[in-house]
Amino acid sequence: MHPAAEHSPLGKSSEYIATYTPSLLFPIPRTAKWAELGLTAETLPYKGVDFWNCFELSWLLPSGKPVVAIGEFSIPADSPNIIESKSFKLYLNSLNQTAFADNASLEATLVKDLSAAAGKPVGVRIRRLQEVEAEGVVALPGVCIDDLDISVSNYEHPRPELLRCDESRTVEESLHSHLLKSNCPVTSQPDWGSVAVEYRGAALDHASLLEYIVSFRQHSDFHEQCVERIFLDLQRLLKPEKLTVYARYVRRGGLDINPYRSTEEVQLPNHRLVRQ
Repeated sequence: MHPAAEHSPLGKSSEYIATYTPSLLFPIPRTAKWAELGLTAETLPYKGVDFWNCFELSWLLPSGKPVVAIGEFSIPADSPNIIESKSFKLYLNSLNQTAFADNASLEATLVKDLSAAAGKPVGVRIRRLQEVEAEGVVALPGVCIDDLDISVSNYEHPRPELLRCDESRTVEESLHSHLLKSNCPVTSQPDWGSVAVEYRGAALDHASLLEYIVSFRQHSDFHEQCVERIFLDLQRLLKPEKLTVYARYVRRGGLDINPYRSTEEVQLPNHRLVRQ
């Protein structure tokens, strides 16, 4: 377990607080998990963002009439802290019986509080239901590798030694799988996700990538660190000219978490998949 997480509200009984309480937010430093991966804030080999989407966002107008919307929050991948997910939900719930003059006032409040918790500016978009509904759901790009015939016997921890490539060939391709699963390091509850890999480098053996992804099945870690581990293992193997790894996780408690890590400064999409 992350040393800070045991002091968080995750896995504990929590009171429902329905009026604005920013102190509910519980930041967890990224440094311990970076150190596990051999990284520091100064040596991160990727750029990126963690998209959080909230489907249970509600507050009051000055008249007392309630409003519902969908919140999109983008937390920089190099921010000093992640925000523990249950504390995030409790904080958002504390808006339920709180009146805001307009959307701009709510957005400013969210930016202030979330940026303070993350330690870097957090992007906030308050989205109307009709807008998100019109976007629909999308498919991940490239080739889905889930139908490949593989044999699996290890599910306890990620196994980068399973990954294979053909160094004599350089390819540029996009691959994805919906078989990513890991466990919450605090509650041991399952986290379900889809993962995409886009790269230019030594030709990656597709079956070995699927075997590797499945090896996360009983691994305990936060969403962000799973994606960072996949990125680093592929970077070491492929020595790519460019590499992007991202995962779209199934929501829990009205929140989904979608970490993106890339060697490139790219305009990253935040589009829902069918399981989201």
